Amino acid sequence: MGDNKSIGKRWEDMETDVLVKIFKELNMVELAPVSQVCRLWRLACSDPLIWNTLDLGLLKSNFIQTRASPYIWVADRSDKRLTRVLRVAMALSRGSVTSMIFHFNLYMKDEHLSYIAERSPHLKRLVMPAWNRITKNGICQAIRRWGELESMTMPTIAHPPYIMEEISRSCKNFSELKIMGTFDVIFASTIAANLPKLKVLSLRCSRITKEALLCLLNCMDDLEVLNISHCLLLECLAPTGRKQVIRELDHTILEKASRLREFWHCQSSSCLMCQRMIIDEGLMRWYRYEEWFWRLDEVTSLDLGDCGKLFDVECEKFTAS
Repeated sequence: MGDNKSIGKRWEDMETDVLVKIFKELNMVELAPVSQVCRLWRLACSDPLIWNTLDLGLLKSNFIQTRASPYIWVADRSDKRLTRVLRVAMALSRGSVTSMIFHFNLYMKDEHLSYIAERSPHLKRLVMPAWNRITKNGICQAIRRWGELESMTMPTIAHPPYIMEEISRSCKNFSELKIMGTFDVIFASTIAANLPKLKVLSLRCSRITKEALLCLLNCMDDLEVLNISHCLLLECLAPTGRKQVIRELDHTILEKASRLREFWHCQSSSCLMCQRMIIDEGLMRWYRYEEWFWRLDEVTSLDLGDCGKLFDVECEKFTAS
């Protein structure tokens, strides 16, 4: 009888495209040792298809909240762990990362951001909801390196002009912005002045004023998509200056928003997300809720994708005919 042993390829002889498909299913912790097996495997581990998006959305800092700026104290081991992760990611990705996602409880320093900016020159999307430890100089230097940046998710900051001015100077294709936090008329007027060509803006689950909303609708003629779903909308009452919660959008706002291609809003007492905003008094405490909750957005291009879609929300979407 002949030898019936099956003949197959060895792992180290597999085609690169097959290896890439396999390695795409691994996380970064698993990729690191795999990349050390042989030259071919390291080449496959560095394929741009694997590194188009660097999602560190589950990596968090060990921190303690404080009353003084930057309002948190981060354990040294968290900084060292982040440095190790970034070194592996930047070495394997070889500058091919175009989208980066960081957790709202990941507190980077300027040195981390600078390290990333130097090694990801083609970044188009940045999701970085925490800037507590990043200085004005640190974020501006990073933005200058990211001339191809088109989309950013950021927190509320005390003095928004500097970052909007830097984006206006350095990122000519910037078209999409998401703010997580408080949004007032100063922020709105800063965006209108520096990013007049902005196409998409999401303020979902933020605390916003009616004055700021009207500023956007009156001044930003090129805006196409606006999301204020689950926001706590406030109106300042004269002459006391006391702020009152607006439970329903009035005709003026709806009429001005009708020109938009998409206008998302939700202020329903039966909506779980709106209920959480009321409980948290307009400053969403993301850490209280599901791990994926903060990643959601009604605007498709800003949604980070997860099982959170199972939420039965009652958002209304106005779409231009």
